[in-house]
Amino acid sequence: MQTKRYAIIVAGGSGVRMGLDIPKQFIELNGKPILMWTIDVFNGLVNRPEIIVVLPEAQVEQWLELCKKHSYKINHKVTIGGKERFFSVKNGLNLVDDGNSIVAIHDGVRPLVNPSVIEECYITAEKLGNAIPVIQPVESIRIVENDNSSTFPRNNVLLVQTPQVFKTSLIKRCYEQPFNASFTDDASVIEAMGEKVFTVNGNRENIKITNQTDLLIASAIINKSSI
Repeated sequence: MQTKRYAIIVAGGSGVRMGLDIPKQFIELNGKPILMWTIDVFNGLVNRPEIIVVLPEAQVEQWLELCKKHSYKINHKVTIGGKERFFSVKNGLNLVDDGNSIVAIHDGVRPLVNPSVIEECYITAEKLGNAIPVIQPVESIRIVENDNSSTFPRNNVLLVQTPQVFKTSLIKRCYEQPFNASFTDDASVIEAMGEKVFTVNGNRENIKITNQTDLLIASAIINKSSI
C-alpha cells in the first residue's frame, strides 16, 4: 500500500520587514504571489501530495480574492492558523489522516525549494521517520557569550530549511505536548520528545523571503531558471 503524502504550507507572515502593508506571502514575485510559487513546487511533484495551506483568519478572504484575480486553480485546502507557528501547524495536522501517511511542513515564503530536495525528504522520512533539509554556512561563525565573541568551526554548524517531513503518527504524537517557546521549528518539537532528527542536503537557493533583498534575489533566480 502506497504511503499517502501531505504538504502543510504555513503562511502566517506580515509585510513589516518588507516595508509593505501586504502580508509577505501575498507579495507578487515575477507576476504572482509568493505563496502561489510555493504551492506550485509541491503540486508539480510526480507523487503529488495533498496540499493544506495555513493562513491567519484575517488573511483568508484576501487569499481567495488573489486566487480569483490570478485564475489560480491548483487544488488545496485552507485552514486557520494560530497565535504561534506551533498552533498553526497543529491546525494543519488536524486535516491529515492518521493512517499510512507522511507529511511535509513548509514555509509559505520558501518558493525556491528544489523538487529533488522535497522528494529526498519524503523518501528519507518514510524510511527513518523524519527528515529535514540543511546546508552548511559559507561565512565564518562566531559565538556570543555575554559581551564576548569567539570563533566557532563552521563545519559543526548546519543551517536548517524546510520542508521538514515526518511520518504522520510521529509528528501528531509530538504535537500533543504543550507549547514551548524553544520550539523554533518542527524538528525541535520532535526532538523535545526524545526523537533523533535526520538530515538531507538542502539547496542554497531555498531562501526564506523576509525582506526586499530576498525578493530581488528570488526574482533573479527565477529569471535565470526560465532562460
